[in-house]
Amino acid sequence: MIGQIAVGVAASFLVWAYMSLKPPPSRVCGTPGGPPVTSPRIKLSDGRYLAYKEAGVSKEKAKHKVILIHGFDTSKDLNFPVPQDIIEELGIYFLSFDRAGYGDSDPYPSRSVKSEAYDIQELADKLEIGSKFYVIGFSMGGYPAWSCLRYIPHRLLGAALVVPFVHYWWPCLPAELAKQAFRKLLPQDQWTFRVAHYAPWLFNWWMTQKWFHSLSLLEGNMSILCSQDLEMVKKLSSKPNPGQEKIRQQGLYESLYRDIMAGYAQWEFDPADIPDLFPNKEGSVHIWQGCEDRIIPFEINRFIAKKLPWIQYHEVPNAGHMMMFDPKVCESIVRELLPAE
Repeated sequence: MIGQIAVGVAASFLVWAYMSLKPPPSRVCGTPGGPPVTSPRIKLSDGRYLAYKEAGVSKEKAKHKVILIHGFDTSKDLNFPVPQDIIEELGIYFLSFDRAGYGDSDPYPSRSVKSEAYDIQELADKLEIGSKFYVIGFSMGGYPAWSCLRYIPHRLLGAALVVPFVHYWWPCLPAELAKQAFRKLLPQDQWTFRVAHYAPWLFNWWMTQKWFHSLSLLEGNMSILCSQDLEMVKKLSSKPNPGQEKIRQQGLYESLYRDIMAGYAQWEFDPADIPDLFPNKEGSVHIWQGCEDRIIPFEINRFIAKKLPWIQYHEVPNAGHMMMFDPKVCESIVRELLPAE
């Protein structure tokens, strides 16, 4: 009798564990039961669809073509408030897209740092924007920007990484620096990134269990924002971005969770090993970092910039993670990146 009970308990536990670890089914856009497709899309060579958005001047008249890479829990409809007169003065064509699993873009179970660069390259080719272009990666969109620097450098005219993602397990980081920067994060975020890095198979359980706090950002913990960021959030909340309701429509796992797991996986390269892309100064690469940023510790991006002196490092005083929504900062970003003609 006791043996039968033990077997039953064990079986129940295994079923519970399996259901907890198993990712939920995705709701792919345009499929039965999934949300409708509401954005223009291109079909990639592997059969997936990638949604995109064009802005700025027309690509036929553009002097500069820039691909914008959105960050965590946002989409191709990200707000990059470069003043319109600057866009027209510099002749900028902007191309943004929903990264895999976000918005109207198909999920990709094999999503990785490397795949992000090749999605960008294929998007550029399908839309015929030319053999070379600029990329700007925001926050979590920083790791696809690093991927472009590593895997498709021949396609780049320049790049800007704005308050970019950092990986606490990059080999180039001194152990003490990585430890100090990591400890600046809330304990729940430390554990979230540890699980993503060391046990991605456990990540769905970690993000859905109710026993411990997981990612602070998704719990609405405002302590991760500095006063400047809080002010910007208040300002932005009065004018929500269009399309916000579509960001997670294919499921949290396919959009947000896979994004974190891809970023914190073991990379195939170390950013510090990337050679100078523009030894003849025909282009430039920039990192923009806010000194008051509590989401991305500035110490790591400052260190990376010192390791790669060909990267132009801009540390903005009295600015936090949300400085990417400041029109003056955005104007500075494009003016530094794009050569005047």
